[in-house]
Amino acid sequence: MQLYTPTDLNQLEQDLPYLIKTMEWVENFVGRSHPDLGRPGPVCPFVPHSIRSNSMSLAVLRIQNLEKQQLIDSILRYRDIFLETEPREGVAALKKSLLIVLPDVDPDDATQIIDSNHQILKPFFVKLGLMIGEFHKHTQGTGAHNPKFHPFQSPIPMFVIRYMVESDILFLQDKNPYLRIQYLQAYLNYLETVYSQRFGQKIKDETKLEKARQLIQIAQEQLQAESLDFTY
Repeated sequence: MQLYTPTDLNQLEQDLPYLIKTMEWVENFVGRSHPDLGRPGPVCPFVPHSIRSNSMSLAVLRIQNLEKQQLIDSILRYRDIFLETEPREGVAALKKSLLIVLPDVDPDDATQIIDSNHQILKPFFVKLGLMIGEFHKHTQGTGAHNPKFHPFQSPIPMFVIRYMVESDILFLQDKNPYLRIQYLQAYLNYLETVYSQRFGQKIKDETKLEKARQLIQIAQEQLQAESLDFTY
């Protein structure tokens, strides 16, 4: 049972158009196939199931009067809410998602606001087996099967939270070798424990885990070489 105060209704009236527009984009683009995707199936394979099972949640975050740290703290609170929200086990939990819509962000400022904060936030998510995606009109991230396809471009700036899956190794190869090691080690730890124990999933492609180990070794060798260069 949901109760609304007059203030709640006023805020809902302001937020509802953005929530509706976001869901239209999710249903008509993210949850469907696209000729430029480069593979069969919807742009995001998890979206149709999330919608059918009602395991997709949306939130509107107003940031106009927030300082940078307040924005960071707000997103981290949503991370904790996501972790605490049912379902928390089984395949249904693996496919749930949380979309945090930021309507106050001007599309032309999104690259600076969304992308820069995403870099700060990402380590706090990956270490817990979560992914946080940045979406806005000018996002340059490309599809895994077609470098000319931009699946992360959205009409309204937003962050999206979900659990990590095997294919996320593509998003964990940071240019910074320290972060690359940190992300890939978290990826391995998660897939080798939580992925099977909590979600009942079996590794479908062991080569991805082996690739993660190889990438960690390469990053460690890179750091060692940089350390030697600095010494000399």
